[in-house]
Amino acid sequence: MFDRLNAYRIMWVLVFFDLPTETKQDRKHYATFRKKMLADGFQMFQFSIYMRHCSSRENAEVHIKRTKSHLPPKGNVGIMCITDKQFGMMEIFQGHDPTPLVAPPQQLELF
Repeated sequence: MFDRLNAYRIMWVLVFFDLPTETKQDRKHYATFRKKMLADGFQMFQFSIYMRHCSSRENAEVHIKRTKSHLPPKGNVGIMCITDKQFGMMEIFQGHDPTPLVAPPQQLELF
């Protein structure tokens, strides 16, 4: 049971994007893509980087597939999965001051 919830099975999905916003249509595609990611449980990490906590690789694949189905017609989008252990080793700074990492959501298990 506990093996399923270890730091090597829990995944983080990171989506990096650089989308054009020059025309009204470009801005609409950008806003739609961003809103769909937020509706799917992603949260903003930086302006063009969104992340989502997933309980397993299989769950991460569901959200990756969903993100791919919402890709805008133009721009660059990258998707990366890392384990919770790798995410926990990330160092984040605001200026010279270290910033604490975002705490992952509590994983509840129902019997």
